[in-house]
Amino acid sequence: MPVGSITRLRCGDLAQLENLLRIHHLPAEDCAEQRHNFYGIFDQDDLVAAGGLEPAANYALLRSLVVQERYRSRGLARALAEFLIKQAQSEGRKAVYLLTETAETYFEKLGFSRLDRAGVPLEIRQTRQFSSLCPDTASCMVMTLSAN
Repeated sequence: MPVGSITRLRCGDLAQLENLLRIHHLPAEDCAEQRHNFYGIFDQDDLVAAGGLEPAANYALLRSLVVQERYRSRGLARALAEFLIKQAQSEGRKAVYLLTETAETYFEKLGFSRLDRAGVPLEIRQTRQFSSLCPDTASCMVMTLSAN
């Protein structure tokens, strides 16, 4: 089953994004205000994968990388993650941070390293995702970006 390319989500995609996040137990509370920072992959009109990149000063927060069960093992998460990392790099961000409860090993394979929350820049710690939506038990990870 072929799927489309990565596209920026629009207002009309918000309900599908929120549903996809909730099904996979990811925070969806601030999707409306962060919608313009989310990208997705569609199979016709069905959102099958999504991820967000929330800017915070010279940094970015990779958030809510998710793929529908039946579309897993096709490289969609990797494609989205690499796209979002390149996006952050093209915007001149110094590093990309993320929080995860279940995918530390996956993100390590992509080049992220674990980091104590105390080492996270204030701009990232002040995001809603970091400060209140994700539990304190989530692992924090970082990827330092090289200059273009």
